[in-house]
Amino acid sequence: MYPSSALAVASSAPSLMLAPVASWYLSPSHGSGAFPSSLHLGLGVEISARGRRTSTWPKLPFIEARAKNSTENHGVRHERIRKKVHGTPERPRMCVFRSNKHLYVQVIDDTQMHTLASVSTMQKSISENIDYSSGPTIEVAKKLGEAIAKSCLQKGITQVTFDRGGYAYHGRVQALADAAREHGLLF
Repeated sequence: MYPSSALAVASSAPSLMLAPVASWYLSPSHGSGAFPSSLHLGLGVEISARGRRTSTWPKLPFIEARAKNSTENHGVRHERIRKKVHGTPERPRMCVFRSNKHLYVQVIDDTQMHTLASVSTMQKSISENIDYSSGPTIEVAKKLGEAIAKSCLQKGITQVTFDRGGYAYHGRVQALADAAREHGLLF
């Protein structure tokens, strides 16, 4: 690619001239190596092959925007809600998690980091009464809301704060919350 005479000139040049000469002779970005396409003078000035002065000062970083996916959006919503909702011993946090197969509800005292009550569709007492072969439906969520309300009332918990966990208050989450309210929990 480079003529052997050019390499010989570059390697036989004094050490001060070796870097600039070798850079334009040997750099693949400067064409074939016969002539430089631009000359770097340093201090942020470059002279192009046409003799024009151009600036080489560092440019601002280019920031690419990328769309978030639904999992990242869910995480952002969950963090935003958790900044505002805290459970206390008098009014613990009722946290909802839903997966593609199951629903989980926990009543948590955040001051002591204790789970006071929990119910999920994986428990035999709930799963044996319900057919959820197509996953947790709204009917399953209603049964789960009823079960968590009974469990909380047995333990003396009457008021909770509802943590929807980043999910929209719609469908299964809304059905669970409404059923828990109907069976005696206040929130």
